Order: sequence, then structure tokens, then C-alpha cells
Amino acid sequence: MEPGLHRTVLMLALGIGLALSGGPAAAEPRTYRIDPDHASFAFRISHMGLAHVTGFFREVEGSFTFDEEAMTISDVKVEVATDSVDTGHKERDAHLRKKDFLWSEEHPTMSFVSTGTERTEERTGRITGDLTLRGVTRPVTFTLTYNGSRRYPFGDKHHAVGAEARGAIRRSEFGMTYGLEGNLVGDEVEIVIGLEGIQQE
Repeated sequence: MEPGLHRTVLMLALGIGLALSGGPAAAEPRTYRIDPDHASFAFRISHMGLAHVTGFFREVEGSFTFDEEAMTISDVKVEVATDSVDTGHKERDAHLRKKDFLWSEEHPTMSFVSTGTERTEERTGRITGDLTLRGVTRPVTFTLTYNGSRRYPFGDKHHAVGAEARGAIRRSEFGMTYGLEGNLVGDEVEIVIGLEGIQQE
């Protein structure tokens, strides 16, 4: 079978499968609520240039819009409870919540709101937006990967979409300068945001 014909058959099969499963109409963008049980906001940062510490935030919520026909994700809003930080070390996590870092008492939430998206390949793109941390808002850009969509085979059998965003920030730009002198704690923070959304009727 020729490549073009093979692709046409695959796309037709996908469309039939979505119709039979009761999936969303391809031509109509849908709003999805981020599933807090299957969302993640992870980070990675250098410790003294010797090793990297990896952590995540336990409480993540938000929403986004997905256009299955255009294969684009937009209107992303993510909100994170800063005191939910977890690196697997109680003393370090307590320090991260203090003014030296997240300052959770004064700034209980960190948020990301998208301002634009650009598709680069069939399942990848770039997403730009405003990240607000410690009361400071700065523009950031993440690479975005569409993981797939399907209807859950159990529970309420909702339709779900999954995506992942990756990027990096400099914590000093958000007022976190503790440990920069002597390179005790790195400035660059790698970020990975995993989003699984539940379609809203």
C-alpha cells in the first residue's frame, strides 16, 4: 500500500474509532479540567555541581483547551500549591517553603497561564505563557508534546487527553538567590509538567 493511501486509511480508522467510542467531535475544540490525580509538576536542580535534586508538587489543578483536528492545546491554566513541594527530605522541604525559596506563607500558589502555542510537528509544539512565582511574573517558553487521547475503560468512562511540557527557568529571576554564591544551589531549574485532562461536557 502506498504511504499516502496507508495514512488515509489510518486517519479514517481513527475517525471511526472516535465516533464509535463517543469521543469528542474532531472539529470542535473542547475544554478539559486537569485531573489532579494524574497531573505532575516536577523540577530538577543542581546541588553544588555534584548531583541533582529532583522534586515535585503534590497539589496541581487547572484547565486547557484541546483541538483534536488541529492537534493543538491552548488556554492552559495551571495552579500549584507551593507548600505541597516534596523532594523526599523533610528538612529540605521545610527550607524550600521558607522565604529563601518558595516563601509559601506569603505566596501560597504558583501559576502558569499560556499566552500562545505553536505547532512544530505532528505531536509537538511550543507553548509560551506567564509564570508567576513569589509574586513575580515572567514570560517562559516550554516545549509541548501531545501524548494521546482516549476514553477511560472504567469509572465514569470520561474522555481524557494527555500532554507534557518541558522547559527551564532561572530562579534568581523570581527573587530566589539563596545558595547562588559558591554554586551551592544551581540557578537553572528544569521543569516538567504532566497534564492529563478530563473533558468537560
